[in-house]
Amino acid sequence: MADKIRVLLHEEEVNRRISEVAAEIDRDYEGKNVHLICVLKGGVFFTCELAKRITRPVSLDFMSVSSYGSGTESSGVVKIIKDLDEPLEGKNVIIVEDIIDSGRTLSYLIEVLKQRHPASIDLCTLLDKPERRVKKQVQVKYTCFTIPDEFVVGYGLDYDQHYRNLPYIGVIEQ
Repeated sequence: MADKIRVLLHEEEVNRRISEVAAEIDRDYEGKNVHLICVLKGGVFFTCELAKRITRPVSLDFMSVSSYGSGTESSGVVKIIKDLDEPLEGKNVIIVEDIIDSGRTLSYLIEVLKQRHPASIDLCTLLDKPERRVKKQVQVKYTCFTIPDEFVVGYGLDYDQHYRNLPYIGVIEQ
């Protein structure tokens, strides 16, 4: 691929902010274990970096969900492709996402996970696009960066399965 990519957030900025968010989580969960749920595929890069920086005991699990419809807009219909391997009962859960925009998928996912009786559920995202939020009840506790409504790639985010491995967040220029 020969797309021109404009750097939105440099690698150093991303790494610094992930460390800051990990420190917030450490403070908020003092004396407690945390259970990170990585939403695949894009969230895996961020989740791994975040987990490395959290100093309290961390367990980790993965989910893959699909929100599909026609074209590029989600219908709000969510399908769980890969479910968790471990029960959540009594765990302090943090759902980790690469990017949150409309909130449709997370709204559904939170309701599903609440039925599994965790001690708590919070959201953590690398990138947030709050102006695109359709599900206003989706509250993000930990946000690394709030960004404008641009299509971004890198650090796990892809364009047709390309650019996930970029160490920075970029915007594909036309």
